[in-house]
Amino acid sequence: MNSAGLLVLEAVTTWIPKERETAAAMVAAGRITADESRDLGLTAVPVSGRSAPDMAVLAAERALGASTCAPEDIGMVVHGWLYHQGHDFWSPAHYIAAQIGARTALPLGVQQMSNAGAAALGVAVDKLIADARLQVALVTTADRFCPPGFDRWASDYGVVYGDAGTAALLRRQEPGHTRSGLALKSLAFVTDARYESMYRGRDEFSPIPLWRGSRIDVRRPKKAYLEEHGGIAGFTASARASVRTVLQKALGEAGIDPSDARIRYVALPRLSDSVLDMMYLPVLEGLLAGKILRDREDSGHLGAGDIFANMARISSSPDLESGELAVLIGGGGGFTWSCAVVQAV
Repeated sequence: MNSAGLLVLEAVTTWIPKERETAAAMVAAGRITADESRDLGLTAVPVSGRSAPDMAVLAAERALGASTCAPEDIGMVVHGWLYHQGHDFWSPAHYIAAQIGARTALPLGVQQMSNAGAAALGVAVDKLIADARLQVALVTTADRFCPPGFDRWASDYGVVYGDAGTAALLRRQEPGHTRSGLALKSLAFVTDARYESMYRGRDEFSPIPLWRGSRIDVRRPKKAYLEEHGGIAGFTASARASVRTVLQKALGEAGIDPSDARIRYVALPRLSDSVLDMMYLPVLEGLLAGKILRDREDSGHLGAGDIFANMARISSSPDLESGELAVLIGGGGGFTWSCAVVQAV
């Protein structure tokens, strides 16, 4: 996708609960080791008593308050998520639209593992470009990784999951009028669907959720995948190639050279050192200008919300000057990788 500067993220916001579970407490309780804590690169993760869709509503209300949009201006609500949204047979996107007062907007849900936020943004971008009648789209994410169904500290390798809601208001840029915010210069995706089995392993298809146990266990299918494919080396090579391709694709569509001095930030998913070292950092070394951001210390991995949490961090930075750029890289199980290029306006 090349938006050619036509679309602006007028407001990007988060709603992150104040409650925290700390890495130190988990080490003391024997839940993780000291070595694991150092690799994770975090001190604490946010823990919510609110449902995931309610966190998305709170983030959306903040985005509306920080923008010139009214709820009735929103023509589309796209909600992305990774994990359970509070009801088994239900549309969280419709709930979010109703709660914020965008009752006639078209609600859509996107579930694409950790890349769902970027994928939801892509749906909104394509609709805005294709349909001249649509002026404003709201994109939200929210995930709550709570027991008994999910152990945020032990359900996966190299990832601790934090609870949060995020929201972004995407507006069409009107001719002759420049809106403040982040201009979306490009948004690119690369998929290698061979790796969907990494989250399936040897398990047969089940008739209901949590058929095999009382909580989500991502480690079991990943372990089975690695045993069947002789380790991680093949995936590592393919992942790095995909990250390189999606980065080059996004920069090319934006018309930006990797060495462009206007690149202020390069934001990575909020994952552990071991995962970033395996998949992302070797691709970036010596390639891109800009400061690398891995803002995970007080958040962990926010499910589908890392891309918007990173955008919110960038858009609020006092160091980001008008005309400067940021590159945001992400990915999700399946696997699909994403890269957005934004410019401060």
